[in-house]
Amino acid sequence: MTWSIVFACVWAILASLVGLIPMRSHWPAAWVLIATGIPILGYVTYQNGPFWGLVVLAAGASILRWPLFFAYRRLRGWLSS
Repeated sequence: MTWSIVFACVWAILASLVGLIPMRSHWPAAWVLIATGIPILGYVTYQNGPFWGLVVLAAGASILRWPLFFAYRRLRGWLSS
């Protein structure tokens, strides 16, 4: 197993633990996860190829689905006006 996959698995575990912590707002933690997840995604894609990059992208999107939903809603609002 390559280090990039190990980093992606650790990121997924940490993201799941952050989701379990009772907080008033998860947005600061979501921004940290996004900021660390993008380089990890690039590293996985570089080291293991685009298939595994897409797998890690899908896993990250399933964990961070609400930030993606709100970004989609905001983008849709900008494009429709």
